[in-house]
Amino acid sequence: MSKAKGSEQQGILIILSAPSGCGKTTIVDRLLKRHPDWSRSISATTRPPRTGEKKDEDYFFVDSAAFKGMEERGELLESAKVFDYFYGTPKQFITDSLKKGKTLVLAIDVQGMRKIKKVLEGRVPLCTIFVLPPSIKVLRDRLEGRKTDSLEEIERRITAAQEEIKDARLYDFTVMNKNLEQTVLEIEGFVSQKKKERRTENHAIRSS
Repeated sequence: MSKAKGSEQQGILIILSAPSGCGKTTIVDRLLKRHPDWSRSISATTRPPRTGEKKDEDYFFVDSAAFKGMEERGELLESAKVFDYFYGTPKQFITDSLKKGKTLVLAIDVQGMRKIKKVLEGRVPLCTIFVLPPSIKVLRDRLEGRKTDSLEEIERRITAAQEEIKDARLYDFTVMNKNLEQTVLEIEGFVSQKKKERRTENHAIRSS
């Protein structure tokens, strides 16, 4: 009985992946605005902050030495090098939040999702979602419109996107981001479905 009760109280980790330029940061911001009880899962990174990003709110911005120390102490669920910088997911933040019953939203790349899924699947509730661009042309236009990357960097991101899209099949759900509001609604539906499945599983455990 206690096990079932604990499972009910446990939160859910929403893992959201998308090629660079697909709007995942905007999607996460909109989800959090619509659901004040949801929280952003904050990643650590060695890259410098972009305009408008806040330390310890958007990312834990650290230098390479501090990041290496986190890895050596086993403080990261996963870590990876992406476009010359390191990114990692702090373990304690995730586990503490889920134990409190929180809904966490984590924006992460495909390789990070694979590692976290390997560690956490079956241990905590997960909902993995891949956001697709309407087309590679639209993605290129969005990257060029940001005016934050060189043409060479944009080409690197387009090449990476084409590879990442091949892994969309590894996710529970996929959604094409043609319209922000519609995309957000679809994601909310995916999360509701996963939560309903979780409640059904818990009911079955209590009834057995």
